Amino acid sequence: MFQPDAEAMSTDERRGLQETRLVGLVDRLLAADGPQAAALTGAGVSAAADASLDELAALPTTTKSDLWDAYPFGHVAVARDELATVHGSSGTGGRPTLVGYTEADLAVWGEVCARSLGCAGATPSSTVHNAYGYGLFTGGLGMHYGGRALGATVIPVSGGMTERQLRLLGDIGSDILCCTPSYAVYLGEALAAAGADAPDLSGLKAGLFGAEPWTDSLRQRIEDLLGVVALDIYGLSEVIGPGVATECLEAQDGLHVNEDHFLAEALEPDSPNPVPDGRPGELTFTTLTKTGMPLLRYRTGDVASLHRGPCECGRTLVRMSKVSGRIDDMLVLRGVNVYPSAIESVLLADARLAPHYQLVIDRRGPLVRAALLCESPQSQAAIAGELTEALRQRLGIHLDVHVLDPETLPRWEVGKAQRVVQWHDGPAPFAVLEGA
Repeated sequence: MFQPDAEAMSTDERRGLQETRLVGLVDRLLAADGPQAAALTGAGVSAAADASLDELAALPTTTKSDLWDAYPFGHVAVARDELATVHGSSGTGGRPTLVGYTEADLAVWGEVCARSLGCAGATPSSTVHNAYGYGLFTGGLGMHYGGRALGATVIPVSGGMTERQLRLLGDIGSDILCCTPSYAVYLGEALAAAGADAPDLSGLKAGLFGAEPWTDSLRQRIEDLLGVVALDIYGLSEVIGPGVATECLEAQDGLHVNEDHFLAEALEPDSPNPVPDGRPGELTFTTLTKTGMPLLRYRTGDVASLHRGPCECGRTLVRMSKVSGRIDDMLVLRGVNVYPSAIESVLLADARLAPHYQLVIDRRGPLVRAALLCESPQSQAAIAGELTEALRQRLGIHLDVHVLDPETLPRWEVGKAQRVVQWHDGPAPFAVLEGA
């Protein structure tokens, strides 16, 4: 455990700390006199003392649309010359989201990413192979800061150059791997394809795989391919980047949220009210200690549930489930609601199928249809029929399943995997769907 005083404090201690930090956050937002100050005063909060954990649901929420409306720096709460760096995401429809960080924010970011590495068993003696992309995307630099804060050796490889990545993993003997889960699969397949020439990765013990929703079925594939313990790490640039929450090596039973910095809620759709613990809701975070661009009750769009109680690792932090999907990614197929992650779980339960797929949502007509494209070297017609039936029985949906030859579908060496393709008009996105 990297910081037991913060990660294993009592419920009362933590609540007192959060209450104090919430008041401080509201004070900063009101002083900044930006969009969130206007929302607070509109909700009847004219002084920091008006805010409390007991009345959290009465405080306004913030959404990505709010950030877009105030682009680029309308939500920054400090003078521009106090910003140390800016990160962000490409956004949707060409509208980026930019987030400003002060030096204090970077220190917090390094601290929580160091805790994440600690969850994976990393120590100051560890060597961290960091294959997240470096740049505006927060993954690479976040885990880099975390490794440095921990005192570990960081190998800043970034994405791509897979053969070189494997060679470095073997030659240097890194014990921790950081990358997206889709790239972990790609590395594992490249390792298997190398055969007798494959480097020895026996020193690799654990991996922190994030930036994409992924299932326990994919966890098993990664562990089989790379021989590591595969752990989920969660974060987003608006809140801070990676390090918001992480699974632990001991239990792998939910992701520990760093509650001293990020106040977590799971909210009802289109409502400021929380759902009961254990029930899925929209993950919402209040950045208690951020100074550059602090956010009050930021609705992430990610769907997960919260669970409380001590973990066998000794941490007492609230745990969030793996993200099951995004609110705007939910599919309605002939009246049945389903997230792509549920489809992935069914697909990967069949060991004959490769862990690569594309879900094509055909929106050309009034009735939404969906096709699932996946890969296997054997009995393709039979597998397609069996998978179609498994999806019907387990999820109650019908998909047009196409099992293709290996190496047919896209792989992602850099960036996040794009599993879902929206087909609104024009030619088929894949040749196998032509004439559909």
